[in-house]
Formats: sequence, C-alpha cells, structure tokens
Amino acid sequence: MSETVNLRDLRVETRKGLPIVEEIGFSIVPGKVLGLVGESGSGKSTIGKALLGYAAPGLRIASGSFNVEGTDLLALGGEARRRARGPVVAYVPQDASSALNPAIPILRQMTERLRTGQDRLSASDARQRVCETLERVGLPTDAGFLARYPGELSGGQLQRVGLTVSIVSHPRLLVLDEPTTALDVSTRASVLDLVAQLNRDLNMSSLYISHDLGVISAVADDVMVLYAGQVVETAPRDRFFEAPAHPYSRALLQAMPTTRRRKALHGIPGRVPVLAERPAIPGCLFADRCDLVQPACRKALPSLVPHGEGRLRCIRGDATPGPVETEVLHDRPPAAAKPVLEVSGLSAGYSGNQVLHDISFRVEPGTCTALVGESGSGKSTLSRCLIGLHGSFDGEVRFNGTPVPPTIRQRPGWMHRDMQYVFQNPYGSLHPRRTVGDSIAAALRIAGGRRNGSVRDAVRDALEQVAMPPQLADRFPSELSGGERQRVAIARALVCKPSLLICDEVTSALDVSVQASILELLHDLMRGDLSLLFVTHDLGVVRTIADRVIVLNEGRIVEEGAAADVIGAPQHTYTRSLLDRVLEVA
Repeated sequence: MSETVNLRDLRVETRKGLPIVEEIGFSIVPGKVLGLVGESGSGKSTIGKALLGYAAPGLRIASGSFNVEGTDLLALGGEARRRARGPVVAYVPQDASSALNPAIPILRQMTERLRTGQDRLSASDARQRVCETLERVGLPTDAGFLARYPGELSGGQLQRVGLTVSIVSHPRLLVLDEPTTALDVSTRASVLDLVAQLNRDLNMSSLYISHDLGVISAVADDVMVLYAGQVVETAPRDRFFEAPAHPYSRALLQAMPTTRRRKALHGIPGRVPVLAERPAIPGCLFADRCDLVQPACRKALPSLVPHGEGRLRCIRGDATPGPVETEVLHDRPPAAAKPVLEVSGLSAGYSGNQVLHDISFRVEPGTCTALVGESGSGKSTLSRCLIGLHGSFDGEVRFNGTPVPPTIRQRPGWMHRDMQYVFQNPYGSLHPRRTVGDSIAAALRIAGGRRNGSVRDAVRDALEQVAMPPQLADRFPSELSGGERQRVAIARALVCKPSLLICDEVTSALDVSVQASILELLHDLMRGDLSLLFVTHDLGVVRTIADRVIVLNEGRIVEEGAAADVIGAPQHTYTRSLLDRVLEVA
C-alpha cells in the first residue's frame, strides 16, 4: 500500500532572501487529487517544480521537507534526486510540445526514461510498458504511430504523449501544471477523465495546478488557494465551491464565466504584489484588493489556522461564508450597420487537403462574433486566412468595404494597423531576445512611427490596460509566467488601436481574475467601435462576451446565431455535445 505524500514548510526564495513561496505544506492520500489554484504570479508552478527539487535560475529551495514513502526528496543529493524524477515524482508541463524534442520520434522519447533511469528496462520491456501506457491514455500503439514525430500529432495527442512520458514509470506523485489549458472542451474532458482513472488504477497521488476553477471542480478532491506565495485557504472541494471562506477565494469564483446566463465578470481590483513589494506590506497581502478589509488586517499577517475541515488565513474566519453573488447582463440588441468584416464563400486547405468549406459570415462594428469548435475544426486556419498568414484560399474577404488581399505582404499599412491578431501561444509569438517594452514598441512603430517619448507612454498605457505594472516593460518573456506573456501579447495588439481584433484562444492561458479584467476591457473597447472575432473553446467566455456565435465542425458552419440562442437553446447535435462537456462552477 502506497503512503501519503507530505510536504512541510517549503520556502523558495531569491538569492537575496526574498520569498517566492513560503510556509507551503500539504498531504495527499494515494488515489486523491489536490487542486492548487491562484492568479499568475502566486507561485503555483514554483511549488510544482520544487517538488522535483528544481528551482528556476536565481532562486533556491531554502527550506522544507518532501516525504514520499519515507524518503525526503528535498534532502537528496543531485544524482539521487535526478534518479527520483520519474519513478517517484513526475511532472506534466503546461505545453507538452515544449517538453518533447521535435527531432526525435515519440517512441524513443517515451522509452528513454525506462531504459536509462531507475527502471533500467530492456528495449523490448520498455516498448511493452510504453504500449500498455498508451492504451491507458487512449492512443494507438501501432508502429506507424510510434514512429511519428511530435510535429505530426494534434494538440490532444501531444498532451497525451506528454502524460505518457510522465506516468510510464508509475510515479507515486504526479504534478500536473495546467495540462488542459489549450485543449478544447471535448479533449479536456477526456484528459480529466484519464487523470482520475490513472490515479485510481495506479494508486498515485496528484497535484493539479490550474487557474481554471471549472477543471478543479471536476478533478480535485481538495482545493488549496495560493496568493502571493502564501496559502490562504484549503478545503474539501464541495465545501470550497459551495461556501468559500476567504475573500480572495470568493473573488476568484465571482470572476468565473458561465454558460447559464450572460454574467457580469469583475476582475479583482489591483494586482498580485510583485516580489519587491511584499516585505513592505505589514499585514495581509490581499488587504489592498479586499472589499472586506478592516484596520486590523493591515497590522499583522494573519496565521494559517484550522477552519472547518480545512485551513484559513483571514481574521474574518468567524464570518459565515455565503454563496457567491452574480450580476446578470442583458443581451444587446443586434447592430444595424455596415459590417466591418465580410467573408463570402471562403474555402482553404493544406497540401491538397481541404480544411474549410464555403465559409460565409459578417462581423458588425462594436460587436463580438465568437468562433467555436473542437481542435481540428478549422478555427485557427480561418483566422490565419483572415489575417493574411495563410494566403492559399478561395472566396472573398472585405474589411470596411475594401477587398482584402490574401497575403499580409500585399496589404496596405493602414490594414495592418486596423486589423490586429493575438496568437494562442504567447511562448512562440513574443521575441525571446526583446524586452516586453521593445516588443510592444516595435508593433507601434511599424503601425505609426511615433516619436520615442510618445512610444514609451503608449507602451506604459498598453500594459496598464491589461493589468500589468509598467516596470515589467524591462523584462524578457522568459521572466514572465504564461498568463503574463499572454497579457503582453494582447497589449501589443491593443497599442495599435485597431478596429478589428482577431483573438485566437487569447484567454486560455489567463487566470480567471485577469481573464475577467481582459473581458471587461474588451467590452469597454467595443463601446468605442472595436470589433472582435473571438476564437475560443471556452463556452462560458462566449456567453459573456459574444453577440453572435458561429459553430464550426470539420471545416463547415453547422450553426450560427445570437449567443443567447446558440448557447441557451442549441439546435445542432454537435453544439449540444460541446455544451454537455462544459465544466460549470457557478
């Protein structure tokens, strides 16, 4: 029988002694999942990586013990700790493609750990173990599939291969760091079912890191809430979602979208304090953002004390928590104006394979049209055709009444400025050797050629628009979290003040509070006639921001209409199947 894994008093700090995370502890029973939630910058991934004995450059694990089956992994030396990674504790990253070598077939990558690590299996035994694990995750085991390279797999397949690499050694603890962020609702549901099944079958303990509270409600047995490197609440899942006790927890739930109604989303005012600010805050680190703050909150840091079946860091612990309130928005009447974007009979494909079939729709000024569908439905191909990155298409595209040339090089400068695109993957869309400020300024200079002083002001304003402190302009993308990188990508598009913004899964990497703030921002910008084509798999976000919805399946539009009608009373079986897989918490 496997033993409970225990983490005690983990502290990760900078070389100067500033804490990134501190006083972190938990226990996870075999077969159970602990969900770790919090905004970007709270330290979630720092904790997950510390469990492998890893700290990012410039950081160190200052203290703590992590016991798995009687062994303190944090006390092990370098070689012993390295050999424990895999059979004892394994890590599933947010971006599976970044964890796989694009130049090596997937079979070799999956067997490498079994042959060179603690297991030391023969080639035939390692292949058999890999095939057994692939069957568990629902992937083929034939020679053709095993010979593929990562670039030949879909997003869902990549994530399952990444999961296979992590669990093939049957670890005692599996750390999953946002593994479903970029997946559509169907693939996400399959992966979550798989994680739950693997936990039971292999009797593993799992730490599931996510900003998506819907995912946590579906997969976790217990919930831990992290804020500015500190635990502020722990609770059993059902109790947490029914009656969150900490004001921060309640604010996170308030920011969650839902398909049941057009809910007003409110981001949490302010931001997570940056590292240099934390030592100067004498009391509760959340006090400046809390609408229930009292003078006593600013005098001393509350202790993490028992509260019901969990723990709580709040002096208002005796207050009776209630249900999270929601504000319902009214749907807007349809616009009656000349469309900003018209698409007629668009068909496109790759290497002779047709992906899009006779796509036609309009986007009205000051409105949002959402494009939804599973991975492989053609959403990104369509958006890339519109922005000029896939010029091989038939049909007509008109922008503000002007025919749009198929490739971006053929388009005039004003069209580049007025039609902006935000990519799904901020890891690939930001230049790694440019600072945040330089990346935003480059977009502005290309669009308008302003003087240096006004460019700096515009960069600062763009960062503040997406709830990022202006001082982060001097950082490089590698120094930011995934959510922070996506905010930079959005700021880079907004700095040009476009009239049409094409958003390709732009909120998938954002925590719920920043997502709510971004959606609020986009709502405000639409009042100034910004139009959106919003590509997403999050139907709760669709219900919140979209005026119209286009449902795409296998490259064809299968349903289109007002958001209230398509989400509230879907007519097509495919649309209904997507809605059946939505994870609701409010």
